[in-house]
Amino acid sequence: MKRNWILIVGFFILLLAGFWYFLFAGTDYYKSKLPVLSYVQPFTFTDQNDHPVTQKNVAGKVYVAEYFFTTCKGICPMMNENMKTVYDVYKNDPGFAIISHTCMPETDSVPLLKAYEAKMFMSSNNKQQTANWFFVTGIKDSLYKMARQSYLLDNEKNNSVNIKDQFIHTQFFSLVDKQGRVRGIYDGLKPDELTKLKGDIAGLLKEKEPAAGFSISPFSNNP
Repeated sequence: MKRNWILIVGFFILLLAGFWYFLFAGTDYYKSKLPVLSYVQPFTFTDQNDHPVTQKNVAGKVYVAEYFFTTCKGICPMMNENMKTVYDVYKNDPGFAIISHTCMPETDSVPLLKAYEAKMFMSSNNKQQTANWFFVTGIKDSLYKMARQSYLLDNEKNNSVNIKDQFIHTQFFSLVDKQGRVRGIYDGLKPDELTKLKGDIAGLLKEKEPAAGFSISPFSNNP
């Protein structure tokens, strides 16, 4: 009799646990505690292989966004060496990507971006090394709008300056989750922030995507 009672209680505990799991599986209950800072807007750029890159390429993925230019002799080489350490940790994870935007599209053509990629990985014989690292160019206004309104990597007030006279030069990286939401901004020159970035990527990769009924449309300005 006592044994039957224990079995009945155990059954109801399992039943309650299952109900609890299905109730919260699609909500923020199981999600990273990183705040939502911004929602990434739709975009269309061209990568180093002359292929279009849009939000579809990173839909359902965790990715890091940055801005640089190929002829930079200052912070860009250091930034991308640090970004490469992030890439090396997650390069084999199909759920991870990097988008490196040029801030000088007037000079950074597709061939120059391809040469830059080759130089970064010239010690590697793996031609698929950067399959999920996109070096992109496009219309300057669109690139800068993304930096300011989506990735929060530059002051929005700079929009008042003529686009021809504008120049973004920042060492910050923006971390985007599977739903197209910016969840963190990191200084790409500081070791402690790079360590935090790597840890936060791991946390976002583990996040469950929303179940039906709890979904938030990715790549939108609306929460």
